[in-house]
Amino acid sequence: MRKSWGLSSGPARPFGDRRWLLPFLASLLVTATLLLAAACGLFSPPYPGGGGGDAALFDVVSLADWDDGARSVESGIKDRLLGDTAAAAAAADDENPDDAAVNSDDSDAEPPRIAYLLEGTKGDGLRMRRTLQAIYHPRNQYILHLDLEAPPRERIDLAMYVKGDPMFSQVGNVRVIAKGNLVTYKGPTMVACTLHAVAILLKEGLDWDWFINLSASDYPLMTQDDILHVFSSLPRNLNFIEHFQLSGWKVNIRAKPIVLDPGLYLSKKFDLTMTTERRELPTSFKLYTGSAWIMLTKSFLEYCIWGWDNLPRNLLMYYVNFISSPEGYFQTVICNSNDFRGTAVSHDLHYIAWDYPPKQHPLILSMKDFNKMVKSGAPFARKFPKDDKVLDKIDRELLHRSEGRFTPGAWCDGSSGGADPCLSRGEDSVFEPGPGAERLRGLMKKVLSWDYRNGSCSSLAYDQTRRDWYVPKSKG
Repeated sequence: MRKSWGLSSGPARPFGDRRWLLPFLASLLVTATLLLAAACGLFSPPYPGGGGGDAALFDVVSLADWDDGARSVESGIKDRLLGDTAAAAAAADDENPDDAAVNSDDSDAEPPRIAYLLEGTKGDGLRMRRTLQAIYHPRNQYILHLDLEAPPRERIDLAMYVKGDPMFSQVGNVRVIAKGNLVTYKGPTMVACTLHAVAILLKEGLDWDWFINLSASDYPLMTQDDILHVFSSLPRNLNFIEHFQLSGWKVNIRAKPIVLDPGLYLSKKFDLTMTTERRELPTSFKLYTGSAWIMLTKSFLEYCIWGWDNLPRNLLMYYVNFISSPEGYFQTVICNSNDFRGTAVSHDLHYIAWDYPPKQHPLILSMKDFNKMVKSGAPFARKFPKDDKVLDKIDRELLHRSEGRFTPGAWCDGSSGGADPCLSRGEDSVFEPGPGAERLRGLMKKVLSWDYRNGSCSSLAYDQTRRDWYVPKSKG
């Protein structure tokens, strides 16, 4: 009887069973083949110079060399995203660096494209249609978002309206976010919704230069031809974002509380929940605040999504626990970034009526504000009530738009008879600027002047009512 050798029966006989021999010889043959192939250079990468004899099989580098390589890759990404930001920053050292840019007219440059995010909530579906018609231009991109508070039927109706419009179907530049996000103004959900829209634009590889967010209570004060014409002559690296350092009562009320936004976890809107604990102010970055309504460049928003130095992600986590995050996140990112600080222009391109001293919520606009709106030179205004008479006056006198039709522009190629001229689309890179363009150009001359921009991301305070910088008494 053959004795079984196991682990418990004493020392094993390593060569008693020859079943191991065939796999061993096979693995030995494979190993020898790989070593021979490596020695002959079969698996070495192609040499960039085209010659094979001097190519090194392995490139052993030190940690310092690896760090340098990583920095060079990072530098390449930054150069691609920033474009001409560095040149603009260098120009900022000169006197009145932007005056020439405001008045320039580079006819060889490709006209800009604007990406709009139009946001609404329950009952805003029809208002969003009207605003979309008023700001529509086939050259731009549009993303519509009805938040989770709106019933599904309203969101479906909005999507069906977009799908059924022949112009939207032909151009394909209007998108409706199918699954609504819950948005609360005081919490971080509005920032998340904005970044969501930007991510959609970047993922789909759409062509745009600036991003503007509007609510259903906003309305334009001039045509898209006016806006695109003026911005055709401006540097494409300018970020229009009202900003000033967080100070005074806002530090204690907004920055120090520890809060929880139920909108991140629940399906209905509730007020922020506050704890009894307080937190200290950060020391690694300065806090800024301003308007939640912005016009930001593609390069800056790419930085916010893909930031190479982790600043945007750190600040996003910080502002999750912050009251009125939409009024501080982008401001704090841009003013703490060496690459983009010099591109910030402290204006939100809106006419907003505030009481004095200004409180957190703007006044409701009406007919009595019409002349002030026009005189401001701002391309947009807020807040408007639903279907107010002042909107009809804006349509009639500023946009020359009929009810249910697009705001006319040079791209409208149809006859001007009874039919809608915008049913037929012409060249979208040609504009017919009107009086609105002159008003907007005047505003640009002011906000891009050296005296005005000198306060950008500095310790100066900002008067929202006068739309200008001033030296606080404590720093005087």
